[in-house]
Parts: sequence; structure tokens; C-alpha cells
Amino acid sequence: MIRIATDIGGTFTDIALDAGGRLITGKVLTTSAAPEQGVLQGVRQLLAEADVAPGAVGLFLHGTTLATNAVIERKGARTALVMTEGFTDTPEIGREHRFDQYNLYLEKPAPLVPRELRFGLRERVDADGGVVEALAQTEIVRVADLLRESGATAIAVCLLHSYANPAHEEQLAAGLAQLLPDVSVSLSCRVSPLIGEYERCSTTCANAYVQPLVASYLSRMQEGLRDLGIAAPVLVMMSEGALASVETAAQLPVRLIESGPAGGAMLAAAVARRLGRDRLVAFDMGGTTAKICLIENGRPTQESSFEADRVYRFKKGSGLPLRIPVVELVEIGAGGGSIARVDGAGRLLVGPESAGADPGPACYGRGGTRPTVTDADLLLGRITAARFAGGRLALDRDAAARAVGGALADALGLPVDPSAAAIAEVVEEAMASAARTYAAEKGCDLGGWTLLAFGGAAGLHAAGVARRLGIREIVLPPNAGVGSAIGFLVAPAAFTVKRSAFAPLAGLSPASVAAIRQAIREEAQTMLQSLGDLDDAEESWMVDLRYSGQGTEITLPLAPDPIETLADRLRDIFEAEYHRRLGLLPQGVPIEVAAWSLTITLRVEPTDVLATRPAAAVTAAPGEALLYDLDTGTHQAATLAERAAMPAGGALRGPALLVEDHTTLVIPPGMAARCDAEGFIVLRSEGDAA
Repeated sequence: MIRIATDIGGTFTDIALDAGGRLITGKVLTTSAAPEQGVLQGVRQLLAEADVAPGAVGLFLHGTTLATNAVIERKGARTALVMTEGFTDTPEIGREHRFDQYNLYLEKPAPLVPRELRFGLRERVDADGGVVEALAQTEIVRVADLLRESGATAIAVCLLHSYANPAHEEQLAAGLAQLLPDVSVSLSCRVSPLIGEYERCSTTCANAYVQPLVASYLSRMQEGLRDLGIAAPVLVMMSEGALASVETAAQLPVRLIESGPAGGAMLAAAVARRLGRDRLVAFDMGGTTAKICLIENGRPTQESSFEADRVYRFKKGSGLPLRIPVVELVEIGAGGGSIARVDGAGRLLVGPESAGADPGPACYGRGGTRPTVTDADLLLGRITAARFAGGRLALDRDAAARAVGGALADALGLPVDPSAAAIAEVVEEAMASAARTYAAEKGCDLGGWTLLAFGGAAGLHAAGVARRLGIREIVLPPNAGVGSAIGFLVAPAAFTVKRSAFAPLAGLSPASVAAIRQAIREEAQTMLQSLGDLDDAEESWMVDLRYSGQGTEITLPLAPDPIETLADRLRDIFEAEYHRRLGLLPQGVPIEVAAWSLTITLRVEPTDVLATRPAAAVTAAPGEALLYDLDTGTHQAATLAERAAMPAGGALRGPALLVEDHTTLVIPPGMAARCDAEGFIVLRSEGDAA
């Protein structure tokens, strides 16, 4: 079956076409104003290059930054919020935690829904799900009139304790469907049925805020694909690293927040399993951001929460909390388009502001004048201008020199080339510092790990980042420049449902466990039923446990034990894990079950796109390039080689550039790259290369 995967980034849109053992890739500039246009342009080009008829495409996979950008740029729908009367200030109150206790001018994240668009509803459900005050039909009509007058095009509903009893939210939704049929409605009992009023509210508001935008975008893209002659099913990458239907994505667009980066994590996990690397650092550097993810035993870490639109980019708690399943990674504003500047203290800073695709770096010749990482890389000789973005985008070296050598170089008091080198060193240190901090938080020493580099700019900076982290081995997979798109091709179709259901572990009855698990299973199956055979699907259960009175839980995998012995088994596992993490066990404190979650994964026919070499191997004698050496401060002769011409077992010593259509690997002096039998490039210091 012919499959196409597309990943929209902040600067480039990546496309990969899998034609049964033949993988063809491409890059086009992202069309920010209408993202689907860039996708359709790239697909059209790739189909022509591959000589594949549009009607032959059997599956279309897609990842997008649309939801993320809408939240960050505050360009979503005019959204109203309905909450239980007396609780409409919850989005402002948030949590009492101060993420920076010494900052007297602390800025908190602004709610997506302003106060004048929040409406109280007279109803009440208690924490056990009992109805304290019934919801009257007259109350629904009253609130509907207020919503109509507000001009809202999207509505978020978050009633108190709806995770325990969703009846009032469902009743309100039914009434609004009749009274306001053209307005989209997001219910917290469907979006995030978890305890934690503030987080549940924030997640539901974000879902409502981006829903009209995402639904319209996906509809336009499907229409554009049909106009091209592609009638294949469309699956969308979710933040947890799984593919879902367009209908699911339109219903739960908040789960697309980390859509593209999740694809990169899936690629890294597949490569780790393929090469037998138990500990791998996924380093994905594109045009706008760099992402770092730790892969252990062939799996990325999964989390059940995420922060969007942080006021202080690297401070936890300064963003909008979203309770969604997500691949755990750290993302920093360090990409090829990241803008360099000198602050008032004379410090050189790079990012997080990016030139994006329009106007882009100065060397793109599209009107950009501010110096970026890509401009610096071009001046340092790391980029071969004729091969950039597959040769489809001409680069202007003189424009890059003007951008770097202008006000920036003057402020630094350096010539052009040392200024460019300073930009490269600052951005590499920023990425390494983020990875170092992230690893320390996870209790990991990265010295014995492998760095997997992918994304258009990762190969240019992988050696510098690895050196700073003490990592001795770098792997560049085939078609590394479009790594996240290829990650879509190896990702499964799956869906995760998590639901709060508090109960004392000692009083857990087989009947109650069976009931909650069946309800969760039916919800997950409903989301997946259009994608494949559920009879052969794989189920993975997790359970959240805590000691009574605690505010945080430990999530544990749930083995397929008989329900009758489940409580005893969970107690033993929880106590062992609690002691491992904290070194103590509270005595006489009861254990509680806080939540259950299920991931259903559909079984698919295995396809091998990881070791697929470029569509057409080339025969090219090594050439020569001038590569700036950071130690000597001079340009030195370096070997220029084509990756597609490198045979299995072939080696290339630094200084060298290994060039392919959508990325370049910089091999510094003292290091050597070797091509293994499947086309993976392994870079080590020369003493370790054997």
C-alpha cells in the first residue's frame, strides 16, 4: 500500500512517500496563512517525482502545529465557558503554587476565556457523583441566551465533579445542540474526565478554543486531497505518539498540541529497537525549535499532562496545564530560523524568536534581514547551498554575511565569521543545557547514551551537542531530514482513555473494577472502530495509586491478573515502587485508587521504512568544502561526500560534510562516520570508530 506522511513545522513542511520499499522525501516552505496549501504543494511535487497516480495512495498520515500555534498566538475561536455557579473564576485562581517565589512581578498565564465570557450555571453535583441541585431546563435556556448574546463560536463546559457524574454536562450539551446548533461545544467529561478542577477546565477551554479552527483546517485539507485525486483515509498524529481518525482529531484537537514532535519520538523508539540501543537521546532540530526526548528500552516516556504557552519558557507552572496523554520531551526555541541578538548586557542570545518561513533567514532571499542560526551555518561552511532543501531553495551567502556582520557583529566586536561561530556555539550550548537539565530531572547520566540526530538542522549541530553532553556515539538515520514524517509511518493507530474513579484499595470490589474498565474500554473502542479490527487489538492498562491524603499519584502498569486478586497485587507493586522512589513507607495509611487508563493499539502489517535508502543511489567522487574550525578560528579544507554514494561499511574521516537532500552531517576533526549495512550513519571519535 502506498502511504504519504506530512508534517507541518514552523519553517518547513516535510513529506515522505512510502511506495512499498521505495521511500521518496521532500520539503517545502510552510505556508503559515493556509497550512494545507504547503501540504498539497509538497504532495503534488512528490507524486510527480515518484510517478505515482494520486488514486494509488492508500493512506494519508498528517501532523500539524496548528493547535499549538493557535494557543500560543491566541488566534483561536471566540470561546465562552460555562461552569457551576460560583466557580467561574477558577481559570484565574489556578493553583496556589508560585513557580518563581522570589519574583515580585510574577506573570501568570492568561486564561483563554476572558471573564466576561464565563457564565455560571445553577446546578451542583458532589464529589461522589450525587446530585445536590438538579439542572432545570429553564436554567439551560437562560444560559443559552447569554451565550448567544456573547457572540461565542465555541463553548467549553466544565461543571463541578463531572468526572464522577457527567449527567448535567450531557444534559446541557443536548439543550445547547437545539438552542445553538451552529456553535461547537466541548464537555470536560469527554475531553478530560479527571479530578482537578483547574486542569480539567484549562484542558476543556483549550479544546474548545482550537476546535473550530482545526475542524475547518482538516476539512479544507481533505477537500484539497480529493481535488488532487487522493481518496485515501486520513489519519492524524496525536500527542501520545499514536494515529487517530480525522473525526477524533476534530473532536479532541487539544490532543494535537504535540503532534509533530510525537512523530519524532516514534521514529527514535523504532530506531532504538532496530539498532538495539537501550538508551537513546532523540535530538530533533528543525527550522523553529529543537526537541529532546529520552528513549529507554525502545520506548519514550509517556506523561498524562503538558503545559502550553509558558509565560517563562523553561519554568514549570508558568503555562496553561493540559491533562492529555503526551510523549514526554523538552522543547526549546533553538532551530535553524532562531534569531540571534545581543541584549543590553552585551550577551549573545539565540531564540526563541524565529524567522519562520516568511520571511525566513536572511540567506533565503525572501526579505529577512536579522541573523539566524541558518545564516551562521552557511557562513561556517556547514551548509552546501546547492543542496539545501533538496536544491529547491537557493541560498544567498552575501545576504547571510550582511545579516551576521551588521549590528550583531558590531555589538560583539567581532568579524563576521567569529560572530557566526559564536551563534553556533550559543545555540549548541542552549540545547545541551536543556538536555542536561532534563536528564538530571530524570536521574540519568547521558555519558553512555547514543544521540539520534534527525530534522533538517540536527546533523549540523549533533557533534557539538554530543560533545557537551559527554555522548560518544551519534546515529543519523536514513532520510534524517524528514524524521518526524517518517515517524508517522512507523507509529501505530491507538487511543488512550483515562478516567478518575476514586476508591479505597482495600474496598475494591470485582464488580466495581469490571464496571469502570468496561466503560473505559467501550469509549476507547468507539474512537478506534473505524480504523481496523478491534478483535485483534492490544490492550494496555495503567492505574494511578496514592496514599490517602496525598495530592500526587504513582502510575503503574496493570498486569492481566484475575480481578479477585487485583487489590493484593496492586498493594505489593505500589509499596515496592513507592519505597524505591522515596526510600520509606507510611505506616497505617490506606492506599487509594485514583484513576484508570487504557490504551488500545490496533495491530498493523509491519512495514520497513527505517532502512530504506534514497530512491536513486548516486555515484559521486568526494569533493572539497571549506569548513570553519571553531578551535583555530579559520576555514579548513574538508571532504564533501554524498550520503547516497557511501557504501555499506564505508567510512569518512573528519573534517567532512556528509550531504543528502534535506540535511547535512558535520563530521569534525578527530571523528569518523561509518555507514552500516542498513544505511544508518554512526559517528564516533576515531579512537572508538572501530
